[in-house]
Amino acid sequence: MAKYDKSDIDRRMQGAVESLKGDLSGLRTGRANTSLLDPVVVEVYGAMMPLSQVATVNAPEPRMLSVQVWDKANVTAVEKGIAKSNLGLNPIVDGQTLRLPMPDLTEERRKDLAKLAGEYGEKAKIAIRNVRRDGMEALKDDEKKKEISEDERKRSEDDVQKMTDKHVGEVDDAVAKKEQEILTQ
Repeated sequence: MAKYDKSDIDRRMQGAVESLKGDLSGLRTGRANTSLLDPVVVEVYGAMMPLSQVATVNAPEPRMLSVQVWDKANVTAVEKGIAKSNLGLNPIVDGQTLRLPMPDLTEERRKDLAKLAGEYGEKAKIAIRNVRRDGMEALKDDEKKKEISEDERKRSEDDVQKMTDKHVGEVDDAVAKKEQEILTQ
């Protein structure tokens, strides 16, 4: 088992929080947000590529996204990629530009998105708790190997729990903020 490393545990917990924030930014509210298209992948040149590597995404209006495809030959592939992404967007092709009007969210869809935000938050908390478990196991192993005393182990376990509580709080805050954004816009 790996030796206890407080900074590594904190980094891994922070990574779970950052991953959650990325997931939440992809959830659609009523407003156009360029990060909404971050998860979209497009099949071009015989490979799957992120949309950001074949086009530029802008939000020229609050309820419209604009996708400027760099290579005219890829316009159809980008259109298909956006359609397959399950974001509920219908691209309007205009030369090498695709316009994506943001449809209004129904009350039911808003509730579904808020629930999904909660599920993302739960996954992040599970990841944080798994990191905590790894840290606790490393401390117990270090104590068994006589590398640290029982008092040191208990102090360090308290530190790990405090880090866990801090990061879980960040997850709860991020999810609550996103749910509020979804339900009010």
